[in-house]
Amino acid sequence: MLALERRNEILEKLQMEKRVVVSELSQQYGVSEETIRRDLDKLEKEGYATKSYGGAVINENTGIDLPFNIRKNQNVQGKQKIAELAAALVEDGDHIILDASSTAVFVAKALKETKSRLTVLTNSMEILLSLTDAPEWEIISTGGVMDERYLTFIGIEAEQAIRAHFADKVIFSCKAFSRERGYMESKDSLAGIKRTMLTSGKTRILAVDSTKFDQDAFAVVSDLRDVDIVITDEQPSEAWMRTFERADVRCVYPDD
Repeated sequence: MLALERRNEILEKLQMEKRVVVSELSQQYGVSEETIRRDLDKLEKEGYATKSYGGAVINENTGIDLPFNIRKNQNVQGKQKIAELAAALVEDGDHIILDASSTAVFVAKALKETKSRLTVLTNSMEILLSLTDAPEWEIISTGGVMDERYLTFIGIEAEQAIRAHFADKVIFSCKAFSRERGYMESKDSLAGIKRTMLTSGKTRILAVDSTKFDQDAFAVVSDLRDVDIVITDEQPSEAWMRTFERADVRCVYPDD
């Protein structure tokens, strides 16, 4: 196993259990305790963990972005619910823009199972790969600068590719969702791409799981009124429902 793969697995374990023990990890992976300590040093420098005596604990700072392969395994059930609801809003033959969020990956898979003749424009490497065998679909990559941490294309070229199209639906997610500040991302480069997407679709759909509500992040994407539909995995609070009503935004969530 490569060191990067081992560190990612340790990070997943930290996400689930909140703490890890050096001696246990050493036995699990068949490497020295010193090797595990170097792994934990790396995770601490990247902001994911805080070393403690004999191990490490997770850094709960919501401003820290996890690697894509970790994020896509979080709240899988909620993202699947969102994906099903999003797919129900799409018609055969639609032109769709999907962002590079982990939620959009689930949406792409749901669309692949239920829709035909779609045209999909995306800046997501993961979505491009997942749709390579989609029959009768036209898949368009934005191109641009590759950000390996997010498996996304960003930059001027990506934004220009989005501006050159106008879709029936734009489906995207966000890092954080606030009644006061709207929807936000962790980096300006990610926020800029999503601002461009908002100008490139008839119906703008924010697909965001309930863990993102009432959170803040560094870069504001736009005001809540700039979306038409919000899809989430649980019924929001009464305060949120009143906010949606005032902003003339339709909120969709599972009946159960």
